[in-house]
Parts: sequence; C-alpha cells; structure tokens
Amino acid sequence: MSFDDLLAANREFAADFSYGGFDGVARAGVAIVTCMDSRIDPLGIIGLEPGDAKIFRNPGGRVTEAALEAIVLGVHLLNVRRVLVVPHTRCAVASNSEETLRERVAASAGVDATWQRFHVIEDQVATLGLDVHRVTSHPLIPDTVEVGGFVYDVDTGLLTQHV
Repeated sequence: MSFDDLLAANREFAADFSYGGFDGVARAGVAIVTCMDSRIDPLGIIGLEPGDAKIFRNPGGRVTEAALEAIVLGVHLLNVRRVLVVPHTRCAVASNSEETLRERVAASAGVDATWQRFHVIEDQVATLGLDVHRVTSHPLIPDTVEVGGFVYDVDTGLLTQHV
C-alpha cells in the first residue's frame, strides 16, 4: 500500500495553506469529544472552521483519561470555555456486544482477539450523562466551563442535546 495519493493531496492542500503562524488556541473557545467515525465532521456539524476548536476523537466518543487530559489542557492553555461530548447514532461500540466486536476483529485479523477490550456502550444516553459528569466534576475544570452532551444523528446531520 502506498501513500502517494495522500501525499499528492497534501501538496495541493499546502499550495494555499493559510494556517501558518496560528497560535493553536481554540478561537471559538470550543472543545469537542467525539467518535472516530468517518461520517462525523466535528467542525462542520457546529458551523466552525479549522482553528476554532480542539477536537478529541476515540471509539464511541467517550470521555477517557486521555480526553480529560486534553480538556484540562484546552481549558487552561488553549482558550476552551465550552465542551461538547458527542457520540453518534449507529455507532459500532454502542450497537454491538464486546463478544461480537471481538469475533469480528478476530475474523478480520486471523488471530485471537478475546483479550482485547473495546469498551462497548450498553446505554448511550446514560453513558453520555456519566461522561459529561466526568468533565463537570473534574477538579481542574472550573465551573465556568460549559459542558453539554449531545448525540449526533449520522443519517440527518442533527445534534440532539441530552445533558
């Protein structure tokens, strides 16, 4: 497999690159924790542009320890004042069991995957509430930071606030 097509696309992107010299703060004061799903355009779904927000992506859009680290840094060093936690509909980790995901990965990999944990989500809205609470109760995230929990519908493009 080659990366030639991607490098060619990068050269086109760089030809009129306009973000050089930018300081890296979140110009809109926003941080987004969302899933790695390729159907999600984290900036586009809320009308932002590159440079406006800090984005952290992982399977399921969970507020993990790494996500909390990113949020703390964003709040204290990068102008973040609002945090959106955004899982989505038809998510693989919210619509499969741990066993099913292990079986599917094992079938693809051709090796045993029973040891791998995928952190499935049994109740997406309840889990979203827990994740928002992880942010709002963190001792390094002040009460002045607004935190909301939303579900993104991959079929309509709409966000629905749950928390």
